[in-house]
Amino acid sequence: MATLFSWPKRIRNRSDTTSRKKIFISIVITTFNEERNLPGLLDSFIHQEKPFEVIIVDAGSRDRSQEIVRRYGERYPFIRLEIYPGTRGESRNRGIEIAKGGAVAFIDGDALANPFWLKELRKSLKKNDVVGGIVFNVGYQPFVELPRVEMFFRNNDLSLPSCNLVFKKKVLDDIGGFDPVFITAEDMDLNLRAVLAGYNIGYNEKAVVYHHERSTVQGFIKQAFWNGLGRRQLQLKHGDVGEGYDLDKLLSRKLNMWYFVRIGIGMLGYATLLLTGVKKYTPEKYSNKKTKKNNRNKGK
Repeated sequence: MATLFSWPKRIRNRSDTTSRKKIFISIVITTFNEERNLPGLLDSFIHQEKPFEVIIVDAGSRDRSQEIVRRYGERYPFIRLEIYPGTRGESRNRGIEIAKGGAVAFIDGDALANPFWLKELRKSLKKNDVVGGIVFNVGYQPFVELPRVEMFFRNNDLSLPSCNLVFKKKVLDDIGGFDPVFITAEDMDLNLRAVLAGYNIGYNEKAVVYHHERSTVQGFIKQAFWNGLGRRQLQLKHGDVGEGYDLDKLLSRKLNMWYFVRIGIGMLGYATLLLTGVKKYTPEKYSNKKTKKNNRNKGK
């Protein structure tokens, strides 16, 4: 039967051409014993805008995390597993190293991505080198209500967390990835180095990630302590950076007792490193021995 009307070839292929122009994004996630959260996280990628890949860098989980990732990888080829024991910074750098995309996005193993997450990040990458999105914390309400303590430098928000952050690959190739010396605040250090190198950080409130907040007081205190220590590490490496904190903005937000507990514990972490006598930043020397050893143990 003859076709009465057919689209011109140029118009029929327009969607394919548009798809080819979309930047390929590699999503890097570090995990350790996340079997409880991984199914929800991986499910949240299934309907994301393509093209993309998901790289799970597992630090040697003792639970079913690796098994879960392998099972998803069999069904969804864009999900792959890399076993690489190391710190969070080292594991993320391994993910960056093997990433195939023109951009690398980061999200945590205990988070969920909104279905339009990658689509919104792509939009903002057209005009920005680095893009952060909004993070909605989920969990114990008093902890969830706490505002993020923002830190700006040259009008760029350095405190945008790496559980919802994307970098153009050329930026990471230029500035060198995460600094493994940092216990925490490695994302702030990376953001700062990007700005110092002349790149800009954009923000898209429509790029949404849902993140599980600490559920226990012990976990909350531990996180606050290490965050404070990380701020001191940042100061040792870069000196006094940032344009200060907007106290009026902070005090205008909804505050509770835990806000001041967090500040106090964070100051304790800061002071702990200060009192140890560490007065300068000392970078670690990279060793290929560990990389070769872990490469033999990596899985897919």
